[in-house]
Amino acid sequence: MSFFEKPILNSPYFNPDQHWELDADGRPTDQIVRSRRRSDLVSAMPKAKSVKKRSGQQPELGLNEAGLETQEMAYNVTEFVNELRSQVDSWRALPNPNDWQVTPTTQRLLQHWRALQKDETQVIRPFFCQLEAVETAIFLAEVAPKLGPRGKRFRTRLEAANAEANPDLFRMAMKLATGAGKTTVMAMLIAWQTLNAVRSPNSRSYSRGFLIVTPGITIKDRLRVLLPNDANNYYTRINLVPTDLMQDMQRAKIVLTNYHAFKQRETLQLAKGTRSALEGHGHKMKTLETEGQMVKRVMPELMGLGKINVVNDEAHHCYRERAATETERLTGEEKKEAEENAEAARLWISGLEAAKRQIGVQIVYDLSATPFFLAGSGWVEGTLFPWVVSDFSLMDAIECGIVKLPRVPVADNLPSGEVPLYRDLWKEIGKKMPKKARGKVKPDPQSLPIPLKTAIDALYGHYEKTFNLWKKEGVGIPPVFIVVCNNTTNSELLRDYMSGYERENPDGTLETVPGKCELFSNFATDGERLTRPRTVLIDSATLEAGGDIDKSFRDTHAEEIEAFRREQAERGAHEDLTDADILREVMNTVGKKDRLGEQVRCVVSVSMLTEGWDANNVTHILGLRAFGTQLICEQVIGRALRRLSYDIDPDTKLFRTEYADIMGIDGLNFSDKARVAPPQQPRQVIQVRAVSPERDHLEINFPRVQGYVVDLPSDKLEVDFSNTEKYVLTPEKVSATLVTMQGIVGESERLSLDYLRTARLSTIAYNVAKHMIFEKLRDENGAPKMHLLIPAKRIVLQWLKEGHFECKGDTVPAQLLYRELADEVCDVIFNALTDPVRGVSVLRAVLDPYNPEGSTLGVQFNTSVATRYWPRPDRSHLNWIITDSDWEDKLAACIEDHPAVLSYAKNHNLGFDVPYLKEGEPRAYRPDFLIRLDAPQPTTLIVEVKGYRGHDAMLKAETTRAKWIPAVNRLGTYGHWGFAELRDVNDFGPGLDQAINDMLGKVPA
Repeated sequence: MSFFEKPILNSPYFNPDQHWELDADGRPTDQIVRSRRRSDLVSAMPKAKSVKKRSGQQPELGLNEAGLETQEMAYNVTEFVNELRSQVDSWRALPNPNDWQVTPTTQRLLQHWRALQKDETQVIRPFFCQLEAVETAIFLAEVAPKLGPRGKRFRTRLEAANAEANPDLFRMAMKLATGAGKTTVMAMLIAWQTLNAVRSPNSRSYSRGFLIVTPGITIKDRLRVLLPNDANNYYTRINLVPTDLMQDMQRAKIVLTNYHAFKQRETLQLAKGTRSALEGHGHKMKTLETEGQMVKRVMPELMGLGKINVVNDEAHHCYRERAATETERLTGEEKKEAEENAEAARLWISGLEAAKRQIGVQIVYDLSATPFFLAGSGWVEGTLFPWVVSDFSLMDAIECGIVKLPRVPVADNLPSGEVPLYRDLWKEIGKKMPKKARGKVKPDPQSLPIPLKTAIDALYGHYEKTFNLWKKEGVGIPPVFIVVCNNTTNSELLRDYMSGYERENPDGTLETVPGKCELFSNFATDGERLTRPRTVLIDSATLEAGGDIDKSFRDTHAEEIEAFRREQAERGAHEDLTDADILREVMNTVGKKDRLGEQVRCVVSVSMLTEGWDANNVTHILGLRAFGTQLICEQVIGRALRRLSYDIDPDTKLFRTEYADIMGIDGLNFSDKARVAPPQQPRQVIQVRAVSPERDHLEINFPRVQGYVVDLPSDKLEVDFSNTEKYVLTPEKVSATLVTMQGIVGESERLSLDYLRTARLSTIAYNVAKHMIFEKLRDENGAPKMHLLIPAKRIVLQWLKEGHFECKGDTVPAQLLYRELADEVCDVIFNALTDPVRGVSVLRAVLDPYNPEGSTLGVQFNTSVATRYWPRPDRSHLNWIITDSDWEDKLAACIEDHPAVLSYAKNHNLGFDVPYLKEGEPRAYRPDFLIRLDAPQPTTLIVEVKGYRGHDAMLKAETTRAKWIPAVNRLGTYGHWGFAELRDVNDFGPGLDQAINDMLGKVPA
């Protein structure tokens, strides 16, 4: 049996003979086929470019003729890994241990680890992928050198791979998917090296000195299990080292550090002025520690041991950058992130090179789920490190069942778009999200984009079901919902929107705004802050400042904090705990019973959770940033993939399926096709202008309306909804309301907004009316007119019940409580407000104070637009009509031929706008045509051509008809105005005739 047909994990963790066949829609069928070959799995993932073959020769494993990588060539890492895996498989299959060609100590460890895999009484057994990674390192160190040229070529290939990227270091990378157990692999490597070094002290192939480098404090603390004297060390806890060898394990010298420690520090702290005075006009004082001093400070235990081993956790942060390629152009946040990555990588690898010069480094073991080059590294972003020797991908881990099965949106009820909206949510809402806050004024959490609010409702609704199911089953800890944001501003907005916040009123009092997600609320129903927060915000600034830890939290968690203090003391830490320490402990213990983070339900983060976090009760992730590379995508998805339980189903002898539902992360496929841009001929440029003075008699004047005010003649609210257009809520307006979540196999799940259907109409009416009073109806002093709350609620309830509002496509009335929609509803109702005495609209137009009037006389611009119409000289003040479609060409001809038309103009660069409100934001609507009619007083008809009419078109038309027209006509200084929509694009004649006749019939004589 070849390696590719072997189980990736030993039984019972993986069934080699079963793989679910998927139908055309990606759903598992009842048919079970044989497991896919490993080569098929690898081919499904993005690869580096292949090495070109010379004519008549097989591709070599060494360098190509041009070096490590050129624009045309790159290492074929997958081919190398598969070739090495084949050799390791053949070696592993040797039945006689005497034929393994390893040391007696290594033989003892291999036999022990393989026996653990078969021992069903063992609670935690090594996965096949873990042992495969260690076996590969053993094979390269002990077996390959004894195989002659056939084996030595692997070492030659790795040396060549390191020559350009890491000239002073020999690195070997192992790719292990998140949840596959990198820490266990580290422990096995340390045990193998240490025990061989102790048993063979004269050997130069092994070392009992280890420098373990991590990207942060969180991971550094978690890796203390690699210390043989730690109470929870892996060597005894999961039985990785036989009992009789544990005494030798104690001789290991291990230094755990994060790469920040490699930064050389000041040995003498001097104020700037003092330093200048001491230096005078001479040479600058050298107070920065030397390289040797830095090494002695960071790793004193390793001095004098000879060459040491280095283990890099999350090793994709460590590389030697090279000059950026011409094609790599980053901007904005991506550029800043790339610069930070490059700075971190420079410090990290410089520290290792210093250790090599001062102490000596035998080998560097790189472990990472994503050993790819980062943006800004100078290498092709997303390319595998060429020194990878073992590859266990995320897809492998998912198919094996050792991690949760991620489900992503595969369908929704939006009629447009090939890809479900919530698969790549940031593309839809990214430009609508606020930028980083400046000054003391922060963005309003209630002003989030509607698609984001609907996505939160859909995913939270499913979380609520999961929460109740876990509670019913007595799991004991809650599931966790993660939101991954692009910056601190947006993370704070999401935290406040979901869990509630306090805001200051104009009178200085504090008001508690309840969170949208009840289970995530950090406030009680009476507005008091909970002592045990359910939602926490994590970013570097918060960790440094301890922003979310207050006295009540400390008092409530006194026992857990004291236990944490004792644990730190046992590990040698004696300094006082800071708020940052406590918050870090909260994060490290999410989902762990009787610990600080036990009851955390929602984590809103910036980039803190992309790695180094091992909570296993994460069930939902919402991504709110750009995920442009496979590396970032895998890292974030990996936060939800650690299994809650490794108990085996007694019937199937396999792990039970666990799911993670993920929105906003566009899978793992980032391939794109090249786009060819052929040269284009330059277009003819013309000037559009008013023909003056010859045609000045055809001039059209119009008011420049800046806004509207409500003039209530009395403290009464009366409405007339007879001419109000129906307000329709659709998925196109609020985003997808039904989402199908599907993994590569397993059950699908349908997310909806059903949990919002319990909201009563009277409750919705009250909240919309409250919004109207607080945001729209205030007195001269800015105080809300609270005495109008009851009449406002009556009017809103009337509007809801009389058929002026309709939900379609599984939308729900409760979505009207989104601030943006509540603004629109208030606007629609305001359009219908009337004077109870005179029965006319109470709206008055507010004109631009600096330029209250516009005219066709001011039109003059150049354009290269090819779609244009030459109007009749006796019908248009302008020499050209710029049109957007052939519909408008036909309408222009129809307008010219109508006998009641004096003149007309296309509203292109005319400056005529109708202000309206959409999703709480002021917008400008530009109708298509202005037509001056033959009437006793100046009469102008606004005409709009509409083939397709969506929600936005309804708002524009309703505002123009019910707000702009009566508000301008009430001024009485710009003649009489009307509005008409023409929807029959095949025949404008009847519609235009009807609109003009109706308009002239309403003009006072």
